[in-house]
Amino acid sequence: MTFDAKKLRYNDQGLLPVIAQDHDSLEVLMLAWMNAEAVERTLETGKVTYWSRSRQSFWIKGETSGHTQKLIDLRYDCDQDCILVLVEQIGAACHTMRRSCFYTAVRDGEEIELMKPEH
Repeated sequence: MTFDAKKLRYNDQGLLPVIAQDHDSLEVLMLAWMNAEAVERTLETGKVTYWSRSRQSFWIKGETSGHTQKLIDLRYDCDQDCILVLVEQIGAACHTMRRSCFYTAVRDGEEIELMKPEH
């Protein structure tokens, strides 16, 4: 059966959340957004392409930073309203220069920084 990105369930802005996970370590790297065209571009090129809500434009992860995400697998959930991309991450995934955007934990009511920026 041929996949059609338009069959996914997008929100009122035409977007759905995308979780990026390292294909090897399974570490959750980031959450971003895609529209149907970003899904199609990602599948066509193998370069993970997101929709920037602030800039209202497409962005290929690592296009300017060099911290790229090569698509290994694209999956969607049972409700068809969220995507999981398994990626080969080169460099930091977070704009703060950390491996993951999820670098802060709350433990016993305290914020704990789990990783420092990569240099």
